[in-house]
Amino acid sequence: MKRTLTSVALALVAALTLAGCGSDTESTASGDNGGAQFNDADVTFAQQMIPHHEQAVEMATMAQERAASPEVKELADTIEAAQGPEIETLTGWLEDWGQEVSSEDSMGGMDHSGGMSGMMTDEDMEGLGAATGAEFDQMFLEMMIEHHTGAIEMAQTEQEDGENPDAVALAEKIEADQTAEIAQMEDLLGS
Repeated sequence: MKRTLTSVALALVAALTLAGCGSDTESTASGDNGGAQFNDADVTFAQQMIPHHEQAVEMATMAQERAASPEVKELADTIEAAQGPEIETLTGWLEDWGQEVSSEDSMGGMDHSGGMSGMMTDEDMEGLGAATGAEFDQMFLEMMIEHHTGAIEMAQTEQEDGENPDAVALAEKIEADQTAEIAQMEDLLGS
C-alpha cells in the first residue's frame, strides 16, 4: 500500500510538473520560464538533490546484494522506487529552466561530500561496499539516516526559500517520506 501511495504521489508531482511547463524555454530576469516561476533556491535544490538522490539509489542498490535483513532490503527497494523518479523530475525541471543538470557522474567521480549535507565520502561508500550481512545492515541504516537527515535539511531550505510551487511540493514530500523512513530505520537499528 505504501508503494501505491508513493506511486500516486509521484504521478501527481509529475502531472503538476507537466502542467506547469510550457513551450517557451527562454528564462527571463524574473525567473519566468514557460509560466513556471523559479528562483535560485529552486535551481540549487534541484541541482543538489539529483546527486544526493543518486548516492541514495547507489546505496540502496548495494543493499540488494549485501544486506542480510529482509526489512533492510525492502526499505532499500522503497528508497530506490521513490528517488529514481524524483531524479527524473528534478532533471526535467532544470532542463525546462535552462539550467545546468548536475549528477554524481558529471562531478568527475570526485569526493563531493563536503558540499552537501548528509553525503557520504568516497571512503564511506567503499566501506559500505565492502561490508556484508549484519555489518552491512548496520552501516547502511546509520549512513542512510545521516543521508536522509541531509536531504530533509535541503528540503526545508527549499520550502523556506523556493518559489516554484512544484519544487516546494516535492520538497514537502521528500521531508515527509524521509522523516518516516528515518523512524523506520531507527526502529530497525533498535531491534
